[in-house]
Amino acid sequence: MEQNRTGGSVFKTLVAFSLPYLLSYFLQTLYGLADLFIIGQFNGVDSTTAVSVGSQVMHMVTVMIVGLAMGSTVMIGRAVGANRREEASLAVGNTAALFMGISLVLTGCLLLARSPIITIMKVPSEAVAGITDYLTICFIGIPFITAYNVISSIFRGMGDSKSPMYFIAVACCVNIALDYILIGCLGMGPAGAALGTTLSQTVSVLLSFTMIVRKRMIRLARSDFRMSGRMMKNLLSVGIPVALQDGFIQISFLVITAIANSRGLTDAAAVGIVEKIIGILFLVPSSMLSAVSALCAQNIGAGRPDRARQTLFYAIELAVGFGLTSALLMSFAAEPVVGLFVGSGDAAVIRAGGQYLRGYVWDCVLAGIHFSFSGYFCACQRSGLSFLHNTISIVFARIPLAYLASTMFSDTLTPMGIATAIGSGVSVVVCLIAYRWMRKRENII
Repeated sequence: MEQNRTGGSVFKTLVAFSLPYLLSYFLQTLYGLADLFIIGQFNGVDSTTAVSVGSQVMHMVTVMIVGLAMGSTVMIGRAVGANRREEASLAVGNTAALFMGISLVLTGCLLLARSPIITIMKVPSEAVAGITDYLTICFIGIPFITAYNVISSIFRGMGDSKSPMYFIAVACCVNIALDYILIGCLGMGPAGAALGTTLSQTVSVLLSFTMIVRKRMIRLARSDFRMSGRMMKNLLSVGIPVALQDGFIQISFLVITAIANSRGLTDAAAVGIVEKIIGILFLVPSSMLSAVSALCAQNIGAGRPDRARQTLFYAIELAVGFGLTSALLMSFAAEPVVGLFVGSGDAAVIRAGGQYLRGYVWDCVLAGIHFSFSGYFCACQRSGLSFLHNTISIVFARIPLAYLASTMFSDTLTPMGIATAIGSGVSVVVCLIAYRWMRKRENII
């Protein structure tokens, strides 16, 4: 299963490795989009709001798990690049042991924190019952969500970005079918959306385990599952800053969502829908982050920092090009795109969503830059720099500007959307400064 990605054309390698990432992220995004689309056809704005806000909470949990698992991708990638197979096996075994415990603790904590989360999110009263059901079911499914994302991180660290795509493709089809059955036929509303998502993730995990066992893709000894202090330190030194960074980013979006929720049900539904649309547009920057981290880790492990730098800058070019194209298109087609997710009678939601999307979409351009840098920093085992630039952006730009925009422009959501783009601009500046500092101080760069 190991695939060494340290030779050949840098650009072709990046494209070939990132495309399965992109398709995987797209299919995973379809989970939330299918839930929103289908529940919008069979239920009202209250249920749509419950699912949109609830899925944001779950997205935050998921990205923190993925962020923590970034340590596994990087350490496995470095070991594969250096052809140290025993170290790669140790990283895989320690990853499995670590996340098994984390998933169980996380499930219990989130179930206990369910009511406070709903209160903090300022969910409109009409949507409280729906989001309570949604979160309860999703929180119970945390072990399966964790298992899928950890298995994917292991495969990608070994240079295999295709297998996770196959797993999620099957699960996505199952999720859509279950949504129509549970929401459309059985009338389960938000609970049906959550159950469909959880069951489909379970299918994905079972499929991946079956494939691993039958094809003997990973060779592990019992000793690989024993906690190694050195390996745990390496896994967590990369993973914890990324998990905190991703969690902090999602908290900022949840704060912005809470600000929108305080403006009423229409703006709450509009912001929730646009977050899903932006989730699609952010697939390319997200794919670049993940691909850069895995490929650069292998190249650095193989002693090829020059290829790592080339990978970074090719990723930035691809992401920025896509971001500019998306921003221009959405500037003209914002309302029709939002209208895909609500009934034709919800003109107010479509109008508000179009306003928010028209400002927010420019974030895709700048995010492509700092996402790529974040992947590079992780591969260099400098994930603290990723945490730093995102923290500065959130504290000094994204949240305060969104609050001011909401207060000063009560009749439009466009300025709130623009605030997110400004926040990414701050991140880009910090990333450029950090990269220059690394070039001067470290021989690895």
